[in-house]
Amino acid sequence: MNCGRRAAALCDHMLSSLVKSRTLCRRIPETAPFLSRSQRTAAADSPGSDAADKPRLRAIDLARQVRREKAKTQTEQTEPPLSGLQQRVTELKRFSAQLQNVHPNVLAKQLHRSVLYQDKDVVVINKPYGVPVREESGVTSVTSVLPVLAKMLDGLKVKTNSELLPCLGLEKDSTGALLLARSEAAAEHLLALSRNNQVERKYWVITVGVPVPSEGLIDIPIIEREVKGPQPHFKMALSPLFKMNDAGDGLTKVRSHRQAQSAVTKYRVLDSSNGCSLVELQAFAGVKHQMRVHMAYALACPILGDHKYSHWSKLAPQKLPERVLKKLGLEQTKSRHLPLHLHARQLVLPGHSRADVSVSCPLPKYFIKTLSRLQLTFPEDKNEK
Repeated sequence: MNCGRRAAALCDHMLSSLVKSRTLCRRIPETAPFLSRSQRTAAADSPGSDAADKPRLRAIDLARQVRREKAKTQTEQTEPPLSGLQQRVTELKRFSAQLQNVHPNVLAKQLHRSVLYQDKDVVVINKPYGVPVREESGVTSVTSVLPVLAKMLDGLKVKTNSELLPCLGLEKDSTGALLLARSEAAAEHLLALSRNNQVERKYWVITVGVPVPSEGLIDIPIIEREVKGPQPHFKMALSPLFKMNDAGDGLTKVRSHRQAQSAVTKYRVLDSSNGCSLVELQAFAGVKHQMRVHMAYALACPILGDHKYSHWSKLAPQKLPERVLKKLGLEQTKSRHLPLHLHARQLVLPGHSRADVSVSCPLPKYFIKTLSRLQLTFPEDKNEK
């Protein structure tokens, strides 16, 4: 009898131990065998909590996090915040780089949204800053996306053989109305009109300095010359037909250079303030960099952001007067980021059986903000035509 009782008691004890072990397994997560003793204790004390399911942060991880936060704080303290103009220049450079390096379809969509006028013969678009018209190595150009743009204008679902050809180009760093032809015949016709000065193109520029007189005609041929020195390079330069005589009281005609090209630029000051001017230009003959050369070397009023023609003997960022730098909120060391303020404002094409086609192109944002900082006003603000 005693043996039977002892056996029954032993069975009860084993059954009780088995139940306790199963209950403990339910309380501790499956990851418990891989945790430290302190973590297993914490998990057992806080069943079902989030902290019980996650291992504690190691000391080395905490030290790394503290170092990262300290470095971030030091960077924020040592780097001064960008001024408003610097932020705009940075955004402009980023936007320009994006347009040059994106897929051609993306640039084509951007140009499609910027169409100012179109008919069966011509299309006028608003060319963005920093995008070249012709092909350049490694850069997406306007010409490279014209086949896609032509399909967008006709409707992507419509099968068409139409094409777009650039007629009157713009410089890479200029903005505004860009004329495209829908066929080779239309392109030849537009080029013939341009050679006869029948296509009217007016540009708006911001100049450093005030032209005197306020309105006039610059008729000085232009030639390309080599600039020698530490950094040899080529620039367009004036090749005048007259020079001051030895007595200093008159002009003497000189023989023209064979490679010089005739160039005529009409200018008119629209407004001036703080040592700068908003000037309307109209170029005849269309020599390379004609307006930039005439403004910088003939009138001594270079275009704002024209780093190429602000100096003759060297390649360096444009040097601005202290008064202008203060108005722009810019340091001289940052002047190299200033974009060229040259905008193709208006395009007028002669009509045949209909009235002339006149297209006015809105100014880019950076141009408008510069006008505001320099306190230069639009002609429309003065009720001028």
